[in-house]
Amino acid sequence: MDIKQSVMTVLNNYAQFDGRSGRAEFWWWALAYFLGAIVVAFIIGVLPFLGILQWVYTLALIVPSVAVAIRRFHDIGKEAWWAILLFIPIVGLIVALIFLTKPSDGPNNYGEGPQGPSA
Repeated sequence: MDIKQSVMTVLNNYAQFDGRSGRAEFWWWALAYFLGAIVVAFIIGVLPFLGILQWVYTLALIVPSVAVAIRRFHDIGKEAWWAILLFIPIVGLIVALIFLTKPSDGPNNYGEGPQGPSA
């Protein structure tokens, strides 16, 4: 999976909180989100009257960002509530990052792995 496929998958599953997302999908999305935030910050730096653009960007992408994080937690066998760690400064983020970097489980309560059934 590349960055374009990941972004399209996340946006196509905009508010889908069930199922699973693999590491590649999650981390490519995180990179795309970060790069988009840099572009928005640059635009605001050049054209300060477009400051509202930051809010629009954040609000437009908060739902798919949380959804892909929840699906990623499902992929490692954790419940959606673990995504709350992402909103806890420092310690919560560190613990969440450790979980989010773990490899996918095999089939679990949330379905087959993101690559489909294993051979």
